[in-house]
Amino acid sequence: MLSRIEVFQGDITTLHVDVLVNAANPSLMGGGGVDGAIHRAAGPALLEACKVVRQQQGECAPGQAVITLAGDLPAKAVIHTVGPVWQGGEQHEARILEDSYRNSLNLAAANGYKTLAFPAISTGAYGFPRVAAAQIAVNTVSDYLTRKPLPERVYFVCYDEEDTRLYQRLLTQRGQETDA
Repeated sequence: MLSRIEVFQGDITTLHVDVLVNAANPSLMGGGGVDGAIHRAAGPALLEACKVVRQQQGECAPGQAVITLAGDLPAKAVIHTVGPVWQGGEQHEARILEDSYRNSLNLAAANGYKTLAFPAISTGAYGFPRVAAAQIAVNTVSDYLTRKPLPERVYFVCYDEEDTRLYQRLLTQRGQETDA
């Protein structure tokens, strides 16, 4: 199961995977950080697809996920998920972040996608502590993959070396716990 997870340091918009996960805001209209980078790289088709989703269902609530085409990205689709804004941990932020990962995985699997790339959801402007967010990401994805055949491979895409080492360490610890 852990053999199905890889850590990649670099630009998520350059990955050749079936699905990129976008750490979106509720409006789905683009923004800063990874959200803005994905929208810029995808071109105007992504914004138009997000407008259609908004017209059909309104804003995307924290913890939920929606899927669109990928525009000019080297992926087949983009799953937009809205993580929680950190408010000190007393507003169910951990559960909402788990939901963001799980709902993204469910949506990818339901559409038959085999490869998926996650950014570090909610750790930028939304202020979720990086170590806690990484632990939730690793645990949620690992648990999911023990029960489901799809996606076949999941990438945690890290922006910097510090996050890359963090995810690698957490995956190594998770593997040692599983082996014990």
